[in-house]
Amino acid sequence: MPSAAERPGPMRYQAMLLGLLVLAGCAGAPDRPRGSSGGYRPVADLPVRIGPPYTVRGRTYVPVDERGYDAVGMASWYGSESGSRTANGERFRPDWIGGAHRTLPLPSYVEVTALGTGRTILVRINDRGPFAADRIIDLSRGAARLLGIERDGRARVRVRRVFPDERDRAALRAGRPAAPRTGQYTTLLAVRTVPIEVDSATDAGLYVQVATLSSPDRADRLARDLGGTVTRAGVLFRVRIGPVTPDDAQPALARVRAAGYQDARLVRDPGPTPQFMEPVR
Repeated sequence: MPSAAERPGPMRYQAMLLGLLVLAGCAGAPDRPRGSSGGYRPVADLPVRIGPPYTVRGRTYVPVDERGYDAVGMASWYGSESGSRTANGERFRPDWIGGAHRTLPLPSYVEVTALGTGRTILVRINDRGPFAADRIIDLSRGAARLLGIERDGRARVRVRRVFPDERDRAALRAGRPAAPRTGQYTTLLAVRTVPIEVDSATDAGLYVQVATLSSPDRADRLARDLGGTVTRAGVLFRVRIGPVTPDDAQPALARVRAAGYQDARLVRDPGPTPQFMEPVR
């Protein structure tokens, strides 16, 4: 047995016990999973994180800095995870104007238009999801409320990546809505994803140009939804509808804009350098 002089005193026992507890905690504590509370990063736009490919429910997603992202699909909203960590490490605040996207950089900004209400808002993306195949974005409760879709739970939307000025970005980082977007609270018709009927007597040079996209898959889906065709323009893919008669041109253009593509316009003889007609306001 050790002598009395060799035995540790009470203070030493306490220090030894504290050290063992710390070691045990470090050895046994797993990495904090996404969605758990605590350990939040400050709300900031830098650094921007793209991240490696990841797999959820057997499906692999590849984040990418797609500056021209523009898609129409279904949105839902989430809010019960208040206080959880988002995918970029910030605290999730359901009443802020935020959202989740599967592949866009974190954070990034998108313009979201609810096609049923016609409202357009700026949303800050700081989380990953949704992981249901029938949705393209998850919105915070605050974003859903601004769009007028909170009671519905799900809505058809257009999501377009944008690069707003610092004033709007600072507002969203502080939990406030950005300035109203162009076209907000303007009533739009609900989307109907059926082909536009075209009269057999057509003006061969008149088309509705819907969008120019960098992704051939997205261009193909949009063309199928609207009954259009895809033509290649260098490294881009142009979606157009037609040819249409002069009488059908304005109704066709209005219908495409009601689907969320308010930049659509009429063109003649589309090609690598089409001549644009004056857009209808």
